[in-house]
Amino acid sequence: MKPRSQPDREAALLFLLEQFYADELTEGQLLRALRRDVLGLSQTDYASLVGISRRTLSDLEGDKSNITLAVMNRVFKPLGLKVGLLPRQRHLLEQALNPAQ
Repeated sequence: MKPRSQPDREAALLFLLEQFYADELTEGQLLRALRRDVLGLSQTDYASLVGISRRTLSDLEGDKSNITLAVMNRVFKPLGLKVGLLPRQRHLLEQALNPAQ
């Protein structure tokens, strides 16, 4: 895969986050898409980068793992993201993401 420019990576990140916030992607699907489509890294390379096993990364991407918040933050950090609290109710999420001016 050809390396993406910074604006292209940011656009892809925002597009995927919109899908995630709309409940169209799970956390694992988001992580897989960001790893592959934004960073262009294999599971092995990304797992090495964040200091976890490839199997753990595979389980995370398959939504098959329960891990600590610290590990989640370590996994999403190279993508410029950190795990946080968001409202589960859609209307509250929309208000939080798009506050009135």
